Amino acid sequence: MEKFDIAIVGAGPGGYVAAIYAAKCGKKVALVERDQVGGACYNVGCIPSKILLEHSKLIQEIKRGNDWGNETPTVHVNFPRLMKRKDAIIDELLTNIEDYILSNQITFYRGEAAVAKDLTVTVGSESFTATDIILATGSKPFVPPFKGLETSSYFTTDTFFDIEELPKQLTIIGGGVIAVEMAFSLAPLGTKVTMLNHSEDILQTEEPDARPVIREKMKKLGIELVTDFQFEHFNGNEIHTSKSIYTYENLLFATGRRPNTEIAQQLGLAFDGRLIAVNEHLETSQPHIYAIGDLVGGYQLAHSASAEGIHVVDHILGNKPALIDQTLIPRCVYTHPEIATFGLLEEQVEEPYTVTQMPLQTNPKALMEGNTVGFIKLIATKKEGRILGACVVADGATEMLNAILATKNAGGTVHTLANMIFPHPTVSEHIGDAAKAFFDKAIHQ
Repeated sequence: MEKFDIAIVGAGPGGYVAAIYAAKCGKKVALVERDQVGGACYNVGCIPSKILLEHSKLIQEIKRGNDWGNETPTVHVNFPRLMKRKDAIIDELLTNIEDYILSNQITFYRGEAAVAKDLTVTVGSESFTATDIILATGSKPFVPPFKGLETSSYFTTDTFFDIEELPKQLTIIGGGVIAVEMAFSLAPLGTKVTMLNHSEDILQTEEPDARPVIREKMKKLGIELVTDFQFEHFNGNEIHTSKSIYTYENLLFATGRRPNTEIAQQLGLAFDGRLIAVNEHLETSQPHIYAIGDLVGGYQLAHSASAEGIHVVDHILGNKPALIDQTLIPRCVYTHPEIATFGLLEEQVEEPYTVTQMPLQTNPKALMEGNTVGFIKLIATKKEGRILGACVVADGATEMLNAILATKNAGGTVHTLANMIFPHPTVSEHIGDAAKAFFDKAIHQ
């Protein structure tokens, strides 16, 4: 029976990154995947949704160009062609991942994995052992068990991206990041979108000051947002709530995900609620078995899973990696404008702090681009100026945040940001002004 140094079950952003990193560190690696490499992120999540968002963003830019005088009387959306482009991009990305796997001499198994307590892994008729095993089996969409739902037809994010025609109407249940991004993906293309979210507000894990900005943009895009109610029951294409009855042509559940924990259950691993219990180095209750990504606590984000995979490999190698700091993991919402955040929200800060917030209306580049909706917000300690958190709401915010995050990672403070020389004209120069505002020296305020 062949023996590997490290075996990884699941080839999503956590698993395949861990496998390649371990191989580059000289380890003999086995990687098992029952479906497609890339996991939910590449196949039914991050990548396809962002491709649709890019198309929708382009539609909005064309309309903005009309306001400027670059007149395009009509815009026709060839949805089948759009979806073919989506498929082509995903195919290219998945081919790249498989090439990385093969070029690093990783033994790749396709099929369902079974893991025994003696660290034997079986895939179909083949079995092998490993010194250490990393579980990276990801998650699946969660659909609440609403009364009468069996009478209704609906999509989840696992099935929605297979559609071939642009929906004339779509009702989305949910109010988190996935639900909001899907609304922004389709409304500019011409779909009439209704979002039903029983909570009082949308994006409740994100910066509170960003939420009204996104709600207002949703209104401008014609997205009907219904909040603060109770679901009662479903009856065919009718959704009965405490507020009203809503009918739909197409229904999408974007109500979160649940971890795929079948292997952990078979092994008898300890759980923390629905998640696998792990220590600070992501080791489970059984020595030499680790779990990462959506299986454990923390943010359900692709880049978080990748970082965890690398951390586990470094720990196995005895490199004594620093513990993963959840406050340094960026959180992104790819709406228009985008929201990018890291660190603490104001409500979470437990020491004296100062907050500055610079609107984009006075930024020259934002004015040129016609993207003045948004702001840059910094939270730092009053005394030392340590950066506790930051939020950028702007076109391109997910790229801009990196300047602040890199400063934080390098041990810099708001003093560092205030003294940086940013290029002009750029939207990011507003970061420097937001930092200068800590000392009442902001230029454009």
